[in-house]
Amino acid sequence: MPTEQGPPVSRRKLGIFGVAAAVAALLVVVSGIRAREDSSARLRDWTDDQAIPTVAVVLPDARALSATLDLPGRLEAYYRAPIFARVNGYLKSWSADIGAKVRAGQVLAEIEAPDLDQQLLQARADLASQQASAKLSEATLERRRTLIPSNFVSMQEIDERTADLSNKKAAVNSGQANVERLEALAGYKKITAPFDGVVTARDTDVGALINAGGGSGPAMFVISDISKLRVYVNVPQNYVPAIRIGAKAVISMPEYPNRTFAATVEASSQSVDVGSGTTRMQLALDNAGGELMPGGYANVRLGLQRDTAPLHIPASALIFNQNGLRVATIGADDRVMFRTVTIARDLGKEIELASGISADDRIIVAPPDGIADGDQVRVAGSSAKGGKPATVSAKQDVKG
Repeated sequence: MPTEQGPPVSRRKLGIFGVAAAVAALLVVVSGIRAREDSSARLRDWTDDQAIPTVAVVLPDARALSATLDLPGRLEAYYRAPIFARVNGYLKSWSADIGAKVRAGQVLAEIEAPDLDQQLLQARADLASQQASAKLSEATLERRRTLIPSNFVSMQEIDERTADLSNKKAAVNSGQANVERLEALAGYKKITAPFDGVVTARDTDVGALINAGGGSGPAMFVISDISKLRVYVNVPQNYVPAIRIGAKAVISMPEYPNRTFAATVEASSQSVDVGSGTTRMQLALDNAGGELMPGGYANVRLGLQRDTAPLHIPASALIFNQNGLRVATIGADDRVMFRTVTIARDLGKEIELASGISADDRIIVAPPDGIADGDQVRVAGSSAKGGKPATVSAKQDVKG
């Protein structure tokens, strides 16, 4: 049975179909290349956008974080007198031990000085001899004067007798002064307290050899008036103008952890120690109850009086490298500008700056590693390219 054949396809239709297929294939290729180029461009833009670091900024804080300054101090008695002997001898007795309260003029000890006693006896004997010689010379002169009318004596002899009497009287005066000097020294055999106070040291005992003067050993006694104390504190040079004479201070002691004591700034040395760069200041502290002891350690909290409040920044904003101590600021064009600063006081999480920045500078809280002057940055919270908001990692708040 013969098969039925369809009408043959024309060559024109086959050509149109081929062209259409080629155009479609070309469109697919072109659209693929276009899509790939667009994707690559978006990737490059996103990569460039991500290369710009995002940083958090803060304005310097001008509020007074701490209006006080804590420094170590040392307590000293308001009046303190080391007692040395004025005569040589041996200690005969003492009547006041350490911790004893004494009154002005009270006898603390007595020295036995036999050499001094013998010198005093000799001086008195010499004085008696000189007085006798002067009395005899005076009597002789008077007798010679009665013989002047009878011309039995010459005026030359009268003048000689008068000069001899003057010499004898001068010798008497010298002997009298020597006796009084030795009597004054003999009075120093009794050691007395110069003022009311407490015996804070005793470095002698019965029978001890006593040498006169203060350069041959420790003091026999030390008397201290502890009803009022001096507190000495060394203040750094840059804080001296902020501490005024008459300012109040708070004293705390390790032996009284739950108590404080009021003191007043009384004097300043008005000079800076070259070795420490500090100025010594003196505070007055009332100690009528005798609770505090001279020589003790104290923590001194001083009030600072300033004309303007200093600027504070977070401690994480500081950068220290070969260029010195700096902070990174952001200009109006969001580019980094480094500023050299000086620290006035380290308060832990906050740093008080003495110079280098102004109140309207935007400070980078935690500058990323490798950031350089002039780098472009993005401030956290501002809009970013691609509609993605900028965020700051929680770890960025703490440097390192």
